[in-house]
Amino acid sequence: MILRRSADSGICKRGGTSHLAVVMLVLALSGCAAGPNFKAPPPPTTTGYVPRSEAAASDDDAGPAAPKQTLALGEKVAADWWTLFRSPDLDQVVQEAIAGSRTLESAKARLTQAREAIAASSSALYPQVGLTAGVARERVSATEFGLGPRAFPLPPNFNLFQVGPTASYTLDLFGGARRHIEQQSALADYQRDQLAAAYLTLTGDTVTEVVQVATIRGLLNAVGDILDIDRENLDLVRKERQAGTVPDSDVVIAESQLAEDETLQPGLEQQQSAAKHALAVLLGRAPGDWSPPDFDLASLTLPDQLPVSLPSELVHQRPDIQAAEAQLHAASAEIGIATAQLYPAITLSAAASTSALDARQLFDSAGLVWSIAAGLTQPLFDGGLRRAERRAALAAFKASAADYQQTVIQAFGQIADILQALTHDAHLLAAQQHALDMASESVRLQRISYSRGGTGILNLLDAQRQYQQALLAFTRAQAMRYQDTIQLLVALGGGWWDANFTVSENYRPARGMRR
Repeated sequence: MILRRSADSGICKRGGTSHLAVVMLVLALSGCAAGPNFKAPPPPTTTGYVPRSEAAASDDDAGPAAPKQTLALGEKVAADWWTLFRSPDLDQVVQEAIAGSRTLESAKARLTQAREAIAASSSALYPQVGLTAGVARERVSATEFGLGPRAFPLPPNFNLFQVGPTASYTLDLFGGARRHIEQQSALADYQRDQLAAAYLTLTGDTVTEVVQVATIRGLLNAVGDILDIDRENLDLVRKERQAGTVPDSDVVIAESQLAEDETLQPGLEQQQSAAKHALAVLLGRAPGDWSPPDFDLASLTLPDQLPVSLPSELVHQRPDIQAAEAQLHAASAEIGIATAQLYPAITLSAAASTSALDARQLFDSAGLVWSIAAGLTQPLFDGGLRRAERRAALAAFKASAADYQQTVIQAFGQIADILQALTHDAHLLAAQQHALDMASESVRLQRISYSRGGTGILNLLDAQRQYQQALLAFTRAQAMRYQDTIQLLVALGGGWWDANFTVSENYRPARGMRR
């Protein structure tokens, strides 16, 4: 029935369909969407990583034993940050890890899946058009229409052919579909940030394992030096015993020291094997099919200048912070989805078909049947379901906001710890170098004194133990500077934004969304 709008009562009467259609079209194209429009959290106002009450340590007085490291504040970390260590073998290993990682492959597939979900949800903005066709064998009785058996000449059994298109379109008056697309786009952002996090974790773990392999090799070399000194001491004691200046017990004590120090080697060799195996796994290779180059700390150059991003830029560089922001965005869109469900839904539909008893007459105009319809669905009573879902969405948004803030705070705390650790590492390395020099000199003097009968074997072995502890501690202190440098570069975001993560052509962010 055609309606026309009455001037006095506002009731639609015959002839006003076009006005109603115009109103619906304006609403559908107005871009209005229920729920809040997402705004990215503002950058932090803090200007430094270390509190003013805690004086920033300096490595200027660390001495020549600890190479200086300076911080380039405001500089960004490059995507290939590991090249700062100036090791071609390291560069090759990391590239192989990126190429062979199953973890990255899985993360890329999940990102593709999330982007396809955007395309799937975007289909709600377009009409749905289909085609129906059918054939049926039927029997119709005239009596079911209240007619006599000979009222119309139909065969008792006949074939019925039908074919025709259908179309339907749900007006997105309150933006529920657009909010759903926005949510899917935010979730795709989250998966991209997860891919970036996997990239950072992979490259960071690979470089860390390389340093671990080099460190253990250095420790094994140190143990080799210790065993050489033990053998020199044993030769000295045996010569003194042959000369009759010391008892047999001194020989036994020196042999015991050598045997005790030899026990250090198997454990380190096991750690070295485990580190090599872990490195092979990071490269996506079986340990039996691949062995790393012979890394040592001397082949790795400690970066003398470290790029450090400004605190206000860190939130845009760390993938965990970006992932938390994407989750916050998705939670915001969920509020719009839940709000839109409180309002009516209008669906327009149309269908046309032709039917005939003979397939050759299927497309005759006489058999044409069509329909145009509009339907409105308005929730009246659902036991509070939709309003509860909206309250739940609001609570989820509040939780996501708190999670985001906590992620930012933890990131700042992590970087503050590492920055201080780097300076303390320099001081420790200088102290360990001094302790090693003193221990080495003590061994030399005790050996001379023992050969002259001035001291006993226990004094010599005590000096030897101090040298052993100092040498191993010095090697570990060297490795700690490398490890903390790696942690800083990764904690700053590791340049993932420059990495080669291609954007699918199906990825179309909603209006106002970040990419």
